[in-house]
Order: sequence, then structure tokens, then C-alpha cells
Amino acid sequence: MTNNKDAFKDYLQLEKKYSPHTVNAYLNDIEFFESFNKNQFNEENIEQVNYSQIRSWIVSLVDDTISNVSVNRKISSLKAFYKFLLKTKQIEVSPLLKHKALKTPKTLQIPFSENEVAEVLNQIPNPIGFEEIRDKLIIDLFYTTGIRRTELIHLKMNNVNVSNNTIKVLGKRNKERIIPILSIVSRQLILYLNERSHLEKVTDKDYFFLTKKGLKLNDSFVYRLINLYFSTVSAKVKKSPHILRHTFATHLLNNGADLNSVKELLGHSSLASTQVYTHSSLSELKKVYENAHPRNQK
Repeated sequence: MTNNKDAFKDYLQLEKKYSPHTVNAYLNDIEFFESFNKNQFNEENIEQVNYSQIRSWIVSLVDDTISNVSVNRKISSLKAFYKFLLKTKQIEVSPLLKHKALKTPKTLQIPFSENEVAEVLNQIPNPIGFEEIRDKLIIDLFYTTGIRRTELIHLKMNNVNVSNNTIKVLGKRNKERIIPILSIVSRQLILYLNERSHLEKVTDKDYFFLTKKGLKLNDSFVYRLINLYFSTVSAKVKKSPHILRHTFATHLLNNGADLNSVKELLGHSSLASTQVYTHSSLSELKKVYENAHPRNQK
């Protein structure tokens, strides 16, 4: 099993080009199932399991109140592993061939309104000091570029081009894309760089965004920052960097941007991924339609 896991890890990293976080998640799920299979069936070789054994694992996960979303993710990891074994001709049929994912409720990602974003940015109209300037820039970059949280965290100094008003980010599966930035944001970049240059100690000097101690930001830091600022203006349940990315896409579509352009800006590989953001623009379109169509005039 160890050799197969090592080969699978290489496959995910080198061929699929998944991030270290994603690779670890896949491997943890597989090891979790491996442990269950050993304890329940005294079987260490999960390459030869049948669907009933996997089904038993699913039942145990549900009994442990693991959400259907989390269960589906774990099974997705297993499915990828067996697909790899098929590809390398180590098995002839995947035990998950006829598996159907558990039903999950469709959750609507509600974007911030234009007023809510404006209110947050107006809280720090003239930021003073390193942290205020950095925080406002982070909020503005999320809202004006649709950048992912991990892309922002890993943004490098040499990938910020102030003179050309662009940034280059490394997206999913190591795909690079160049994103234009607005002039107003570019001026904030210059302001931030000036404050950054005065930090006493910079450990992670290659990274653009830093803590006041000169260290690279982490996921929880960025999440807390966005949640803190937007909690003062919004009662929405979710207040995260991803909602700001969602807001970026929705507001562009509401104001006439075409789906393909938004797809390129977001770094999506297919239009299907971008279409999840169209529900809000559709509601705006319906308002315009109802207000403008002569058959609806009173």
C-alpha cells in the first residue's frame, strides 16, 4: 500500500499539479479509510476492497454526524485513488463504479451589496500606518480583482507591476494569470510598499503581503481580517474572502460584463464554474425587465 500511496502522491503533485494542501487532504482521507478497513475487516490492502466495505465506512461516517458534504469529499478522494489504480492497471474495476454521491442541500452564496463594500472601505478612507494601509489594500484587491485567498497570500513581490497596473498570480493547478488592477488600487499598492519598506524585520521578503512582524500571511489571518471588517456592516451568515470573490464576479455581471471575461479574470477552467455567479445578475436583469417592459407598465 505504501508504494501505491507514494506513487499516487507523485501523480497528484506532478501530473495533476494539485496544491500541497489538496494533496494532503486526499492522502488523509485514504489513510482514514485504510485505518477503518483494518479495524473493521482486518484487511490492510484497500486496493482489493469491495463496495460493501466502502458502504460500511460511509454509514459509520454518517453515524458520527459527519456532514454529507464532508462524506462526499472523502469518497471523492477514494474515487481519485481507484481511478489512479485503474490508470496504472493495478485494478480492473473501481469498487466505486456505481456509487452515487449523498444528497447535499444547495447553499446559496450571497454576495455583499455595493453599499456594504463601500461602507467597509469608507471605514478607513485615509488609512494611516502599515496595518491599516495593508488591510484596506487586501479588501480592495479581493473586491476589484476576484483573487483567491491562497493567491493573495502567495503573491510575490516580483509579480506586482505597479507601472503596468497588473499583478500575476499562481492559481489552481499552477496556472498563472495576469489580472489588471484599477488605478486607485495601484496608488494603494505604492502606499503599502512604502510602509512595507519601513518594517524593522522582514523574514519572508519574497512575499508581497506581510504581518507587522515581517512574516507571510496565513489563511486564518486573512479570513479573520475580512470577517472582522464586514461584520460591522453586514448581517450575512458568511463573511469570508470567498464571498468577496463572489461579490466581485456578481457586481461585474450586474454591471454588464460578459461571462467569458469574468471567467478569465477569475481563472476558471470552464464556464460552468463561472455560471454559479449568474443568479444575482439574473435577479438584477429581472428587475430591469419588469420595470422596462411595456406589458408591465401600469
